[in-house]
Amino acid sequence: MPTDWSPVQYLRFADERSRPFVDLLAHVGAVDPAVVVDLGCGEGELTASLSRRWPRARVTGVDSSPAMLSAARVHAVPGRVSFVRGDLRTWEPDGPLDVLVSNAALQWVPEHRRRVVTWSAALAPGGWLGFQVPGNHAAPTHALLAALCRGPRWSDRVGDLAPSTAAVDDPAGYLDVLESSGLRAQAWETTYLHVLSGADAVLGWVRGSVLRPVLARLGDDAATFESAYAAALREAYPQRVDGTTLLPFRRVFAVGQAGTSR
Repeated sequence: MPTDWSPVQYLRFADERSRPFVDLLAHVGAVDPAVVVDLGCGEGELTASLSRRWPRARVTGVDSSPAMLSAARVHAVPGRVSFVRGDLRTWEPDGPLDVLVSNAALQWVPEHRRRVVTWSAALAPGGWLGFQVPGNHAAPTHALLAALCRGPRWSDRVGDLAPSTAAVDDPAGYLDVLESSGLRAQAWETTYLHVLSGADAVLGWVRGSVLRPVLARLGDDAATFESAYAAALREAYPQRVDGTTLLPFRRVFAVGQAGTSR
């Protein structure tokens, strides 16, 4: 899982990236939770919004990126909103949780299905667990990147970073995970049609996510790799006459609630 990100690049499309979080939280029915955790909190703005929804909750954002956590400090509120460094592959709660959410982070954790089972067991009676993951690993953004990473020029350096279609499940898979954990669950998918502006807008989008670890490893050769990838993206996502580019983006959601007695 990447350990450092660019908050500025990620926030370039903040409105588009926040929509799935809002849609996820609309299905979390907690009324007055005391302990709320956001796994993979990023730069913290969405985490802080949880404290506005639940004013009496103690909200904690967890992330592995020092850069993101540094940006998140502006959203900290003593006694109400805090941010801590943690690896989602090993993170464990200190006690029962009333709400545990994760927005576009679990796809970086290869064993996240097992982690979901563990976190489900940590819910307080009546507690909620909800997460959203990108479900577009078969889309051109990811398929073209995977082909380049595995190609003869780059495979020895970044072949292991090629996006995999096995990174996430479909809604039925996550429904099974939550139900087998004893939760009353629902799961669904939504394809958002983002209208992006500017030259190489889709490249700008992936620079803030799936492309970042690849470029970080390539160092001085990153520009050469990015140039080839950008050309492929321009063909797959042509710019429209008004200067905008359409990016269909599928996301998979799952929400579960623990029983009132555990």
